[in-house]
Amino acid sequence: MKSRKLQLATGIIFFLSFFSLSLFADVKLPALFADNMVLQQQKAVALWGWASPGETVVIQGSWNPAETVTVTADSEGNWKTNIKTAKAGGLYTLTFKGNNTIIINEVLLGEVWLCSGQSNMHFPVAPIENSGWATGVVNYEQEISGATYPAIRMFTVARKVADTPQQDVEGSWEVSSPQTVGDFSAVAYFFARELHQKTGLPIGLINTSWGGTPAESWTRKEILESDADFVPILTRYQEALEKYPEAMEAHKLALASWQKEAEEKRSRGEKPGGAPREPIGPNHNKSPYKLYNAMIAPLIPYTIKGAIWYQGESNADRAYQYRKLFPAMISNWRQDWNQEFPFYFAQIAPHRSQRPEIREAQLLTMLSVPKTGMAVLTDAGDSLDIHPQNKQVVGERLALWALAKDYGQKLSYSGPVYKSMKVKKDKIILKFSHTEGGLVAKDGALKEFTIAGADQNFVPAQARIEGKKVVVWSDSIANPVAVRFGWKRIPAPNLYNGAGLPASPFRTDEWQGETFAER
Repeated sequence: MKSRKLQLATGIIFFLSFFSLSLFADVKLPALFADNMVLQQQKAVALWGWASPGETVVIQGSWNPAETVTVTADSEGNWKTNIKTAKAGGLYTLTFKGNNTIIINEVLLGEVWLCSGQSNMHFPVAPIENSGWATGVVNYEQEISGATYPAIRMFTVARKVADTPQQDVEGSWEVSSPQTVGDFSAVAYFFARELHQKTGLPIGLINTSWGGTPAESWTRKEILESDADFVPILTRYQEALEKYPEAMEAHKLALASWQKEAEEKRSRGEKPGGAPREPIGPNHNKSPYKLYNAMIAPLIPYTIKGAIWYQGESNADRAYQYRKLFPAMISNWRQDWNQEFPFYFAQIAPHRSQRPEIREAQLLTMLSVPKTGMAVLTDAGDSLDIHPQNKQVVGERLALWALAKDYGQKLSYSGPVYKSMKVKKDKIILKFSHTEGGLVAKDGALKEFTIAGADQNFVPAQARIEGKKVVVWSDSIANPVAVRFGWKRIPAPNLYNGAGLPASPFRTDEWQGETFAER
């Protein structure tokens, strides 16, 4: 009897082992490699996946049916290779043959852009019902009805956290149409639409974004550990983890109380306030490095043209630290992709919660980090809503950088950027770059300039344009030493260049700001 049971158990184990081995033996691909995908044109693009150890995988792209690529899975079943792509076009198939065959259909060759950040990148074209924040873009119904662009595709990465770098993500490629575009990242979509309309090229977008997330969430752990200015982020997080069980119990009580109060307010026709926020814990999206692990690392080394970014609101209270953290994150991504790809980002729009120092940190990043560019949004904010609806202007201004820098088009791509200053008696003369078409005071006299003497006390200033310079003064400052422009949470400046692009806020001094000591 025992012998029979042993034989039966052995047989079951053998069957399960064989079954699991046969499953593993099949060629498997990352989620990115799927129908409707876009591959970067005219590159040796990266392909990778999994198979049985030692299994041979043969790959063929129908854009060049005479050429195949052969790769062998290593001892752990991993394989990685490259295949050369042709000029932009399609539709094509991409075939993988091992113990099984996978055929990917409707493939386009074009330009692939990674799109990341927090809620203003996540913000979709259409409203999300009862979201409280995703209200849809300006004229969203019209934008949706006109969204038939079969050459624009978006892969949206499922929002997850992970303690260690992951191998894959969840998501699928969607073709732009009135039926799908409502869920697209609006900034990414309008960026792609502008590129597509101006170049005729297919555009692939990989949207990996999550609302409320700080830059450290998108940065590899080793980068944070290696810099003394970033270590407090990890220390603070560890302390939060230790307090999490107790904090979570308190949160549950607070949430129950809020829900009861909210129901009472609704019954009286009143609108309840915001629910209490969940404390930082092991699965919180504000956790440092965990979004990098779950939503960036698995995308590497998918071949991309470049990246666009809309984030910074969640780092505004540590803006001085962001001066270093933001460039470190960009460098981290470029190192891990082994590619110094262009990186274009949106400067934070005016809002009551956003310190001017966060815009300065972004401006300094543009000025110091190669192959970066910044879309200024001082004329496209909402003082009461951190999620302004005019995402068209964001995408279009980001696209100007790409069109000029990456697609060879002759056009203005940046508004005026402060370059240098000179004191001349009781006035300060400012020089700017990007003054194409001259400097322009839109809708009246220049405003949002302040000036200070050595006492660091800034007062409102008068300013006028003289050619490609701006002269600033105040009758109350006899010996000026510094000027600031648009230096407040909700600026409304009106300095533009002749191309209609606004000047970035700036300051000429380096005096310590409000966030200097915040880490």
